[in-house]
Amino acid sequence: MPENLERLQAIVTDPTLSPAQKARFLSLEAENMLPYPETDAETAQALADGILCDLAEGHAPYKPRYVLPDLSVLLTKGSEYLELDAPETLDEAINCLMIAFHHVPSVTAMPVFIGHIDQLLLPYCDGVGETELIGKIRLLWRYIDRVLPDAFLHANIGPQDNRVARAVLQVDRELQQVAPNLTLLYDPELTGEDLLRLATDNIVACSKPHIANHPLHAAAFDERGYGIVSCYNALPAAGGAGTLVRLNLHEVARRARGIDDFLKRALPHFMDLQFRLIQARMDYLFEQSGFFENFIVREGWIDRDRFTAMFGVYGMAEAVDHLMGLDNSTARYGQDAEANALGYRISEAMAARVEATPVRHAWRARALLHAQAGISTDLDATPGVRISYGNEPDPVSHVKALAPHHAFYPAGISEILTIDESVKANPQALYRLCKGALSSGFREFTANVAGNDLVRVTGYMIRLSDVEKYRREEGSRINTTGLGAEAAKLTGILNRKPRVIAHEYAQGYGQ
Repeated sequence: MPENLERLQAIVTDPTLSPAQKARFLSLEAENMLPYPETDAETAQALADGILCDLAEGHAPYKPRYVLPDLSVLLTKGSEYLELDAPETLDEAINCLMIAFHHVPSVTAMPVFIGHIDQLLLPYCDGVGETELIGKIRLLWRYIDRVLPDAFLHANIGPQDNRVARAVLQVDRELQQVAPNLTLLYDPELTGEDLLRLATDNIVACSKPHIANHPLHAAAFDERGYGIVSCYNALPAAGGAGTLVRLNLHEVARRARGIDDFLKRALPHFMDLQFRLIQARMDYLFEQSGFFENFIVREGWIDRDRFTAMFGVYGMAEAVDHLMGLDNSTARYGQDAEANALGYRISEAMAARVEATPVRHAWRARALLHAQAGISTDLDATPGVRISYGNEPDPVSHVKALAPHHAFYPAGISEILTIDESVKANPQALYRLCKGALSSGFREFTANVAGNDLVRVTGYMIRLSDVEKYRREEGSRINTTGLGAEAAKLTGILNRKPRVIAHEYAQGYGQ
């Protein structure tokens, strides 16, 4: 039997996959039987060697990787294509959104952004009591988790405090579901400390939500705004990302003769190859796929001019350690000032080159630099610019080591701080740590709390209980459980070192 038929047969007969999951995997195999977008031999070789990675977007990009629809357009105007009138009640608004979610594509074949959910629903809440509102949000959340069971699906709330945002946090804490992923956009001038404290208390209980530094993110975009999608990716509202190609910094460092050679030759060379791959994929999407004839473009949910390209990087920790070794230094990334300073130099150099390099079809004619969160099969390459698993210092030192990187990554950067479960007896400590991290320049604050069933892998969520069932070959109704189980087995994500928050006042955090 030919190899491709064997793969198809293996999918069809896999007892751990649901029919919907089989259909998804079969469609990926079909797409990858098509020719890859045309690029030069050197770029293709870098892709084959694992220096570049297209994150399994497929050989024929017929849809953008991430789509961030402006769903307020649907709620205001209705949809001719979907034969939907503009809603007048909360039930009608929720029903419109539930229908719309199924028509917004992404790399996962499910939506990665379901909107600024509180801002979308708040206008329909007059006369709706608190118990009724929470009940409707609970039903919406259950629908999302059962019908769109993908941990990359993402909702935003904030930055203004409001009753829908509070209802979302209450339901999210109560249900402790993998989907949807959730981010609170926090602005010290708009949000209020009560809502932030509710969010950090939720993190203690269920490791959700992310906390985004709204003033920093807003400054990187325009008046139409942005959304946080998938893991923690910041992208233009009413647009998104056409593609995300990433560069393995560890592999680049292995091809350098020293720090100067890395910065002056190896890194620029492979960044140029990455731009070639990005351009090939963007050209196919915009010039050949026909995607932008879609009704969601015609009806104004998205604008083709608001899609960027994401220039992803990962393996910073291993790259720095390798380069320090070439320089006969024992300094280590995340632990020593000398190694950390080299990491900042690398981030600054990449940011400057990305800003200077035009990309056709991209928003503002430029890609956006992104600290990519890693995938389940990454070996010897820590996600983004994170400190490697098991080598995390105390939380305050951890934040201080990484904060200078955040200025360079407008398309998203995140660390996962793993906190000892003793914080459950002192949840205010996590609130102070979050405040300190954001005031230090963190774009995104994310934490796992030891002992919780819900944990973050790279940015998406899994339940450890689901992983255990998956290991027993019982399958999972959540599409991303398999990815999390594979990451736990191959990359050591569960080896993160839980740390006690003990020095937040001494370091000035939370003051």
